[in-house]
Amino acid sequence: MLMCTHVEINHAIFFFPSSDHHHVVQGNDTGMAQFILLGLSEELELQPLIFGLFLFMFLITVFGNLLIIFATISDSHLHIPMYFFLSNLSFVDICFISTTIPKMLMNIQTQSKDISYEGCITQMHFYILFVELENLILTVMSYDRFIAICDPLHYTVIMSPILCGQMVLLSWMMSALNSLVQSLLVLRLYFCTVLEIPHFFCDLKEVLRLACSDAVLNNAVMYFAVGLFGAVPLAGVCYSYSRIVSSICRISSAEGKYKAFSTCASHLSVASLFYCTGLGLYLSSTAPHSSHSSATASVIYTVVTPMLNPFIYSLRNKDVKRALRRFFGVAAMKGPFVLGLR
Repeated sequence: MLMCTHVEINHAIFFFPSSDHHHVVQGNDTGMAQFILLGLSEELELQPLIFGLFLFMFLITVFGNLLIIFATISDSHLHIPMYFFLSNLSFVDICFISTTIPKMLMNIQTQSKDISYEGCITQMHFYILFVELENLILTVMSYDRFIAICDPLHYTVIMSPILCGQMVLLSWMMSALNSLVQSLLVLRLYFCTVLEIPHFFCDLKEVLRLACSDAVLNNAVMYFAVGLFGAVPLAGVCYSYSRIVSSICRISSAEGKYKAFSTCASHLSVASLFYCTGLGLYLSSTAPHSSHSSATASVIYTVVTPMLNPFIYSLRNKDVKRALRRFFGVAAMKGPFVLGLR
């Protein structure tokens, strides 16, 4: 019969096979605490393709979102609440993709799948932080569009710079608190010898599956957070757009309806992409033997969505198009954003 010893590393405890279950080792030898990120594929011939594809998407995402940030800062016409929230969303998208992809690319390049215990917890912490922050900022943006269309006469009074700053600050605080609680709860868990994560980053749900100790509290807090930070903001977005659609339908002229809808079309596209891919990720993770499908769905959620956001706003929003023209000059618009800008 296989016995085990346990090794306590900082606040985590790992079990190792042993013939003497009374033998206990304690200390700060963090080198022994290694998780294995299995990635998207274990086939060696696919690694160069995966590396090139994800490097390309990472660079496009960072470059595209930086363009949005620079355009909104440099153009005084975009110094309004809608674009203040958009620049924050672009910043979050850059941080979001930077949490997972650089480590994945480094592992492929070095042909190593290891990630330290501290690195895994840190990556998980910032992943939760930025995914919740993006969720809350999209909700705040839907409220902004709701006020702009349903109560345009009081828009500048309601959406004051102070309120906008407070909403973004509150979003940061709520997201940081949630990610901190989730990370601290993981530190109390015992982990077995099999520390393989069938993913390309340290996903909270996959880490909890590796725990040998009771993770009931962790799962309860995780699903409570999903309901609070997932279902409630989604309900807020749906309510805002139900009121927006109702207001648009009461506009008599077709031109007025088009103008009203065009002011929120970009945000509606981005929000739909975020929540639909998030729902797909959740459904794939609940299916039996879902590790591979969950990892694939995570690619769309964590990589494709942040990459497409600047394209959606640059191609569908006249104000952003005009700001990008001014930022570069029409003759210099030779990049991927040239489509639809002329």
